[in-house]
Amino acid sequence: MGGTGGRPGYPAEVLDWRFKGLRPGTAVRSDQVGEQGWSLAAGDTGTPVAVLRESAVRHNAMSLQAFCGRHGVELAPHAKTTMSPELIELQLAAGAWGLTVAVPHQVSVLLALGVPRILVANEIADPVALGSLARQAAAAGTDLICYVDSVDGVRLARAALDPGAPLSVLLEVGHAGGRTGVRTREQARAVAAEVAASPSLRLAGVAGYEGTVGSDRDDGTVAAVDGYLDLVAQVYRDLDAAGLLAPGTRVLTAGGSVFFDRVVARLGPLRDQGATVVLRSGCYLSHDDGFYSRVTPGSAQRWGEAALRPALEVWARVVSRPEPGLALLDAGRRDLSHDLGLPVPRWRVRAGVRTVAVGLEAIGLADQHTFVRVDPEQPQAADLAVGDLVGLGVSHPCTTFDKWRMLLLVDDDDRVTGAVRTLF
Repeated sequence: MGGTGGRPGYPAEVLDWRFKGLRPGTAVRSDQVGEQGWSLAAGDTGTPVAVLRESAVRHNAMSLQAFCGRHGVELAPHAKTTMSPELIELQLAAGAWGLTVAVPHQVSVLLALGVPRILVANEIADPVALGSLARQAAAAGTDLICYVDSVDGVRLARAALDPGAPLSVLLEVGHAGGRTGVRTREQARAVAAEVAASPSLRLAGVAGYEGTVGSDRDDGTVAAVDGYLDLVAQVYRDLDAAGLLAPGTRVLTAGGSVFFDRVVARLGPLRDQGATVVLRSGCYLSHDDGFYSRVTPGSAQRWGEAALRPALEVWARVVSRPEPGLALLDAGRRDLSHDLGLPVPRWRVRAGVRTVAVGLEAIGLADQHTFVRVDPEQPQAADLAVGDLVGLGVSHPCTTFDKWRMLLLVDDDDRVTGAVRTLF
């Protein structure tokens, strides 16, 4: 990271008019951005511009990796959050067991980047795509692991694959009203038996996703999450006792970015039965100033100095003050996530000096504008002027990353240190 150009398989490129966030007329190699001497606060970039605080990103990468180390579990971060070769390289360098994706295109990206182990946390029902990806992974020596949750899905995969190179699959366990995954232990045994009868598949373990059970930390939600994870654990025990799990590494995986602590508590004990417990958190790397800041197990109350830090910001300029209590910024729905909350004004900059934003509140988004309520009783806010910069924190980083082909890295003094690219 920091302008290295990513893994050897993904070369540096010229960043120019095709990449929003740069000033008009800019053309610079992606691995030379940090050499330009740009200052975010001095206005050396275009607006809107998405940035990552490099110190926070590195801290978060090491903090969750250390958590996994303390609890004897592995981490396969969900690459769909950033789809960035530079950030994926950082996660692997920090000790990630592998990377997680959701759809065939994302598998192709990780194969091109040379990721050694890819976990597909979803069923692939396109036999042509599944067969092609399996062959590519085998040729590259990549450990590819996919999901199954039905007898029909197993038969589809069996017909698409080469029996000479069995594909590792995990049996996914779901819950009523949730997403994919078998709903009962009986269904799980039937699907597992179908896998065991297929020479082109090997059942490498069990998977689940608890994030659809609930999205808060209320006692009732946590109890429901624990109950679901206990079902996932019981399915693993059932299949192990029935001799349906293939020899070798046995994977037991769950854990988004909200309840990974509960996954450790409920699934962690199965390490004594040969399970490699794998978390798939994705949003931890950038964290946020909204939804995840409220619900993460990695909060300051729990982790102290190791707590996750918000790293992702979108900076915009004030383009209009049409009313005393209103300001309009030049960033909107095309630039900022809004599905799990509006952005949060964090910083205000005038004449190159950054201060904490006071008395400012985002109240709405249009395609290219953020509506900001300005508190006239706050002197630090009332004089907000056209041309000032406002740094916005986001809620739910996934749907901000996918709006940017390039994000700038900045240090804690707002100096631009590099760039990361995305491959959505």
